[in-house]
Amino acid sequence: MATQPEGCPTMRWVDVSMSLREGMLTWPGDPPFESRAVTKLSDGDSSNVSRLVLTTHTGTHIDAPYHFCPSGARVHELDPGVFFGKAEVVEVNGTSPAIMAGDLPSRPLPERLLLKTRNSQCESGTVFREDYVALAPDAADRLVDEGVRLVGIDSLSIGPFGDEGAITHRILLEADILVVEGLILREISAGPCEFLVAPLAIAGGDGAPCRAFVGMEAYDG
Repeated sequence: MATQPEGCPTMRWVDVSMSLREGMLTWPGDPPFESRAVTKLSDGDSSNVSRLVLTTHTGTHIDAPYHFCPSGARVHELDPGVFFGKAEVVEVNGTSPAIMAGDLPSRPLPERLLLKTRNSQCESGTVFREDYVALAPDAADRLVDEGVRLVGIDSLSIGPFGDEGAITHRILLEADILVVEGLILREISAGPCEFLVAPLAIAGGDGAPCRAFVGMEAYDG
């Protein structure tokens, strides 16, 4: 049986999804996540089964265009080809809560862009902060102009808190850019990678919880 030579790269996959648990951070006004037993082996039932209460935008999730655009595509209508492929993690440093167009790399942007910000330092918290880092409308315009197809970020919203956040969402979603929110990028280094996101197949959905993975090259030997 052939063996892989030492020093050859292998792909190391990292789960960058939030764990769904009671008490987790949710968007203000959304119902909290709940998990309740329906049947339990300890009660003599034949299996363990749980009932979940959550919104389509709980934890790590995608926004379908229909989330902000009345005639936009819904979850079951999205092109699955954008769910996986080559991506780039861009680390945006600074204290400003707004990522402006000029804060992004001056070179052409990749097809799939993952934004790592100071949000990653407090992503496991349970208290919502309105000053989370998000994409300003002019940066969203740049993503549209450069043909980005997917953008992910380490906060529960790609847009700033308040009215400006809706503007950012509409710019991206009207251009059919898939938005992935709630990523855990604390342990992920800036640079090229592989990315995979697997949203729940919710027919007619405005969004969907998902699992997301980043693949990075690792070397043996």
